[in-house]
Order: sequence, then C-alpha cells, then structure tokens
Amino acid sequence: MTKRTAVKLKWVALASLLNNTGAAFLWPLTTMYMHNYLHESLTTAGIVMLFISICMMAGNYLGGWLFDHWDQYKTAVLGVSLSTLAIFALIFEHGWPWFAVLMMLNSFGDGMNMTIVNSYGSLVSAHSSRYVFNYIYMAYNVGVVIGTLAVGVLLPISVVLVFSVAAVFYGLLMLVVIFALNVQVKLPAKAAAVKRSQATRSHHRILVLIWLILINYTTIHLSYSLWESVMAVHMTNMGIPFYAYSLLWTLNGVLIIVGQPLVNKLSPYIKLSNQIMVGLLIFASSFLLLIFARSLWAFALDFVILTVGEMTSFAGLPAWISQLTTVNETGHYQGLLNITMSIGRAIGPLYGGFVIDQGNYQDLFVSVFLLIAGTLLVVFGYLLHLRHQQRISN
Repeated sequence: MTKRTAVKLKWVALASLLNNTGAAFLWPLTTMYMHNYLHESLTTAGIVMLFISICMMAGNYLGGWLFDHWDQYKTAVLGVSLSTLAIFALIFEHGWPWFAVLMMLNSFGDGMNMTIVNSYGSLVSAHSSRYVFNYIYMAYNVGVVIGTLAVGVLLPISVVLVFSVAAVFYGLLMLVVIFALNVQVKLPAKAAAVKRSQATRSHHRILVLIWLILINYTTIHLSYSLWESVMAVHMTNMGIPFYAYSLLWTLNGVLIIVGQPLVNKLSPYIKLSNQIMVGLLIFASSFLLLIFARSLWAFALDFVILTVGEMTSFAGLPAWISQLTTVNETGHYQGLLNITMSIGRAIGPLYGGFVIDQGNYQDLFVSVFLLIAGTLLVVFGYLLHLRHQQRISN
C-alpha cells in the first residue's frame, strides 16, 4: 500500500469522532458496572479507575514517542489494534477481574489513539492549526453525545450489547486508520534549544503562576472525574435510571457544541484570565449545589451550571498557558497541562470512593468545592500580586 504524504483533516476528525464515540460507551458505566453488577466496593472501583488513568497516561507517552521516533502509521495501527482487541474481548469476558484488565488495555490503546489523532492533526497543512483543532474538538464532542446517549439506551437491554456496539465503532476506527491514515509525513529537523544565561525575576514569577494554575487544574479534573465515576452510583441509588445519567453527558456535549462558539465571542469584551476565573468559580459552585440535588431535574440543572463553567474556562486554559510562556516553553508546559489533567482524573475516583466509604456524598461535594475554590483563590491572589508588581514597575 503506497503511503501518501499529506494528512487530510476529514479523516483525522473522523478518527477522533469514532474513537470518542466508542470510548463514551465505556467510561460512564465503568464505576457503576463494577459496583452494581460485579458487586465491588467503590474503593475498589476507584483503584481500578486509577490504574485505567495510569494506563491512559502511559499510552499517551508511548504513542507520542513512537510517533516521533519509530513510524507514524505503524504506531497508529498498534494503538487502534490494542483498544479494539480489548473491546472485542469484553463482549465474551466481562466478569471480575477480566473487566478491569481489559478496560486497562483499552485505556492504554486509547491513550495512544488520542496522542496520534493530535499528532496527525498537527501535520495537517491545508488549514491553520487553530481551525484544525477546533474541528477535532467538535468531532470529539459529537462522539461523546452519540456514545453517552446510546449507552443509556443499550445498558438496560444487555451489557453485552453495549460492548458489541462499542466494538463496531472501534472496528470502523481501525478501518479509517488502516486505509485513510496510511500517511508518512517527513518531519522537519528539530531546532536547537535556546539556552538561557539566567532566568529573570519576572520569568520566575510567571512560572510560579503557571504551577499554581496547574495545581488548580489538577483539582478541577479530580472533581470532574467524580461525574464520570461515583455520580452514576449516587444517581442510581436515588432511583434515577442509568439512561437518565447518560443523557446528562449527551446534554453536556450538545451544550458545548452549541455554546462554545458563543463563548468565543466574549474575547473582545473580557480578559482571558478573568473569563477563566469566572468560569472556574461557576464550575466549582456546581459541586456545592449537588448537596441539595434530589431529583433528575435538579441534577440536570446542576450539570448545566457545570457545563457553563466548563465552556467558559476549559478551552481558555491552554491559551492562557500559551500567553504566559515563550515559544521555546510552549510544548513543555502544554504537556504539563495534559499531565495534571490525567493525574486529577486518575486520583479522583479513588478519592471519591474513599470519602464516600468513610463518610457520605455530601462530605465529598463540600471537599471538592473547597479544593477547587481554595486553589483558585491562591491563583487569583497571586495574579493580583503580579498585576500590582507590574503597575509598580511601570
């Protein structure tokens, strides 16, 4: 098969859509399936989710390394083969502990897939990088809408049906990778690193701000991962059917698809850092309001509030980091942003399961609100300090 030398955006976006649709069949049900179907404790489910996240990070790293140092196409085939193999195996073996093992293998493959999709996206030359990644982001959210909507309908029928339909999407993904991403782009030689003689005091202060943002970002995704794990158990324990829980993720995806372009229009009117602060405060408040949620409508309203906060802040965080760093540091700190996200998602389910087993859901909601609000307050305070220093120096 002759390899092409130009990456087409439509195939990269389709790969993102198929991969995230297949994945969205799995992550909403993992904790609930282990607790309600396999009768494992929430702490055990949290430990499994921790290892699933670790496997995702390992896949992210290995996928990127192989893409740069081995072969782009073979790396893509390897990643999709691992994730697809795991899903097909889950159709026939989904008891304990094989469910956990196969989910880890799938997560490892998905980690490679995510890195590969972004890597191929960076090689698209026909469009600007901003257009490319906005397109991929939209494809991601369409996949989340399809997957979360379908899993709520299919799970009450049969968990085997869930894995079977997810396997279809992964199979389609494999076909796209094999036949449409058989592309080999010659990468330019890496530029020599620019050496610094001495870091300035101003630069040091900016780095402190960046690390405070990263710590806050960890607490954000620690909290967000609770919606992907223990909240399914919490809602079903309150008599709310699982399909209604999955519909919340569908609502989340639709709101983001519709609302993100509207949020982008705020740029001429509000400073990016201020917009992010407001968005994260809205996001944090949604967890405090969960204390009073008792019905599906209350959870839906709370999820809308969470999504508004997510739309207002999440997309702006990589841009803010980019503004704070020089061109020679951008890749390093953008990578750290993704790593802190994965760390938060890794420890979140374990933290949630532990707090619930030792206390209750209300304790959990208050604790994560305090984590987000506390670290956000530190970021805000240090940002005010920097602005005050700049006024003095000017």
